[in-house]
Amino acid sequence: MDSAQHLLRSQRDLLLSLTLDHPAPLLRWLRDAEVLSPAHYLSLLERSPSNAVAQAMEMVCATEESSQRFLQVLREVQDYYCRDLQLWVERHCREGVSKPAPEPLKVEEKKPKSFAKLFKGKSKGFTLTTEAKAKEQLKPSRSLKLANLRVPISAHKTTLLKRTEQLKCYSEGEGVASNSASHIEIRYTDLFVTEDDDFVDSSKHEYFDLASRRARIYVHQACQRIRPCHLLDPQGTSGRPPKRVKVKGIAGIGKSVVVQRLVYEWAIGKNMREFTCIFDLRFRELNLIEAPLSLFELLGERFRYLKEALPDLFTSPSSLLFILDGLDEFKFTLDWNSPDKNIDFRSKVPVSELVVALIKGSLLPEASVILTTRPSTEAPKRFFQRCCVVLGFEEDQVKEYTTKFYKDGKVAEKVYDYILNNDSLFVLSFIPLYCYIICTAMAEFFSSENPDAGDSKSLDLNPPRTVSEVYFCYLFTAIKHHALRGSAERSTSRSEVLSLAKQQLTKLGKLAYENLLQKKIMFSRADLEKYDVTPGDLQSTFLCQILQPVEEETVEMFSFFHLTVQEHLASLYCAVNLFSQEDIIQALDLWCLGLRPPSSTAAPLRNTDINMDQLESLQMFTRFFFGMLRARLAGQLDGLEVSPMEQEDGIPTRLGLWFQEQFKHGELKNQASLNLLHCLMEFHMKEATSLAAPEIKKLYLFKMKLSVVDCAAMHYVLQFSPHKLQELNLGYSNIGNRGLKRLWPILHRCESLYLRYNCLDRQAAILECAVLKSNECQVKKLFMCGNNLGPDGVLELWNALEHNTTVEELYLDITGITERGTENIVHCLSNNKALKTLTIVGNDIGEVGRARLRELEKCRPGLRIIANVVDDLGLLQAYLDWVEEIREDRDQMDSVKNADALQSVLRGLQVAEEQVETGENAEKAKELKKNILELLESSTNLTGGRHVM
Repeated sequence: MDSAQHLLRSQRDLLLSLTLDHPAPLLRWLRDAEVLSPAHYLSLLERSPSNAVAQAMEMVCATEESSQRFLQVLREVQDYYCRDLQLWVERHCREGVSKPAPEPLKVEEKKPKSFAKLFKGKSKGFTLTTEAKAKEQLKPSRSLKLANLRVPISAHKTTLLKRTEQLKCYSEGEGVASNSASHIEIRYTDLFVTEDDDFVDSSKHEYFDLASRRARIYVHQACQRIRPCHLLDPQGTSGRPPKRVKVKGIAGIGKSVVVQRLVYEWAIGKNMREFTCIFDLRFRELNLIEAPLSLFELLGERFRYLKEALPDLFTSPSSLLFILDGLDEFKFTLDWNSPDKNIDFRSKVPVSELVVALIKGSLLPEASVILTTRPSTEAPKRFFQRCCVVLGFEEDQVKEYTTKFYKDGKVAEKVYDYILNNDSLFVLSFIPLYCYIICTAMAEFFSSENPDAGDSKSLDLNPPRTVSEVYFCYLFTAIKHHALRGSAERSTSRSEVLSLAKQQLTKLGKLAYENLLQKKIMFSRADLEKYDVTPGDLQSTFLCQILQPVEEETVEMFSFFHLTVQEHLASLYCAVNLFSQEDIIQALDLWCLGLRPPSSTAAPLRNTDINMDQLESLQMFTRFFFGMLRARLAGQLDGLEVSPMEQEDGIPTRLGLWFQEQFKHGELKNQASLNLLHCLMEFHMKEATSLAAPEIKKLYLFKMKLSVVDCAAMHYVLQFSPHKLQELNLGYSNIGNRGLKRLWPILHRCESLYLRYNCLDRQAAILECAVLKSNECQVKKLFMCGNNLGPDGVLELWNALEHNTTVEELYLDITGITERGTENIVHCLSNNKALKTLTIVGNDIGEVGRARLRELEKCRPGLRIIANVVDDLGLLQAYLDWVEEIREDRDQMDSVKNADALQSVLRGLQVAEEQVETGENAEKAKELKKNILELLESSTNLTGGRHVM
């Protein structure tokens, strides 16, 4: 044969038959070798295996160069295929094929080695360059009997590929094409992972805790993003890779998908190639093990084709990686404080001890371990060299996911724009599973193939705006696709469709609700049968999108598609089974206040057993309930009701009075009061909100880490109050410009407005200026400390204050004011007669700026200006408290802006040292300076970066 091109053309049919059973490795390596373009590669993955390989071969044979690359790739991936292909590669590649150019084929440094290269007896022909050969040399630590491992490792990788190459696709039935592309290469969207401080407030609903965490992360730790494929990369100054890594994240955030992607990338030879073998174990499977066993027995049973190879693998534990997925689902108790036992991989112990020993490193300490878990499950940080938290998608990734979800690019664009412009949906969309639910619900309204999409007649609803509407649309879409299959007409009314599913939804809702009160999310077959839910129905009805079996066939456990799906089903059940105003009030007293209801005939109020410590975990459920109650009152749940509601017209008023009582007399915690605002927004009825809003005199949400949808809830409720708000404290809440813009229409009514440390900039200053210029402005105290207003933003503020008659105190510490930011301060504030106190500590205004302040003091003798922290004893103490708070909160210290602020305060202290040498102020100033220097020094030591002055 005189060319690679001729060889492939003559052997095309044979190669096709040898590779079509499993084309994934071949196609992926061809893409990375640039034989296939990324777009062509993805299109081939959607074809049948025979069509995919045939199309690839057609492209490859087009040129001599691509034919040569194909043969090189075939050498790399031969071990994924049958022995006949390996013999073909050995025979033809050894003989060689003439090449049009004498230059040898090079393997780029970035291209990974095939696991075939780890073994003896490598095929010859199309030889690598000397440089590439050097890279192929085995590491000294891999002193294994590699020839004996070749076949079992090859079988292992092939098995893992087949198990991980498909992402779960929840569409059921025929004809649902919008999200049918389920290959992991097509559907996977990378996630935002960052270092974790391992703190979790277990009293919070995990979604709210994550939302708070994200609010901090985006500001303080944007530079610490870790791509999932780099979890085991060397870290810090030591340069050593971590051996134990914990990855935590809430339900639906993508932990298991990240693990699936990692395993897939290793199995296909594209990631973590330093490991000879990866063992992925799910805690759902480990739950089945009752008797003591050894690690050797566990792996030999789980990976039977590796059983004979395990002794050889264990001779080099540093080349092994264990992935333990889903610790939160483990039913056995883990004793982290038990003394380490001297056990090896053949020692028989209970499976819980085996897990602890593997994680702690008392068993196979040289092996690497990745553990995934939910935040509420304990796995002490001291056993891990790296702890990470999965934060879901960022905005760009939401767009990428939406684009991948819909085949129609125009539909994807419309849905993404709708999400982007709807606060409630936008905040939900960062969780991948929420994003899936949103996209599924939206498909009905934006699909170009839906003739009713324009007026939404098929659902009798407009596109969903609130969280509860999104979930109801998701549920209804699943029911409709099932109910309308066959003879039913597309014009079938919503009430008829719901009535078809009434019996099943009632059973499912009761299961969801009663177990939600107990925080139970996993169910056995016996649990389902107790509620007359038949597991056999799961694959034949819409239930497959609601309640699902675990992936392993041997495990008889079930769970709802997501915790929030369970919460939504529970709320729907309650909305159709509470029949009177009194029932509803008793239910709210139970869910929000923990008050046991007196005897009642309503099903949700019978046999209620709830732990008072679990009330905050019901907050998402209560929001869903108000959304579903509104839907019932609007007639959107017709077909599901067991019996009509009593005094239906009076329910909004009665609920308004209940909210009124909570705001008037209730001792509400921050999260509880915010949740009530959300409940009112989900209920969205003026009669109720108009009664409740006037009772809100103060809103204290300090350090709550609020999202834009939280700001939307505040705005929705407070717009119905005719009175001024005595205090709105949003300090350290990270609302950003977007959140401030959402609140802007009601800010003029806030007498004391705390906006400290909220990631605000010049645009926020402009918004606030419009508030101060308003004829209706009632703001007396304005706290803007710690925001990056800059000189331009502050110049705008001075202008706004020139004619303002309400603001008496203005706090602008650490806002980026420079000398230029003081240019118009004398002119503007000389005309202002209301301002009595101005603080601008921690700003580098220079000598010219300080001269302007002295001039202003002469013009306005009644105005107290504090430009240096030493000028005020109370302010000194406040800064001492702040420094101590930063010391205890690593998130804050990681903020470059806070480090800069500390440096700025330090410079002010050094300037003042010569002027204030004695007295209490001087002593406090010395203490503050000492603490700041220590804090900056500790930060420098930890990061190896910033230097103190």
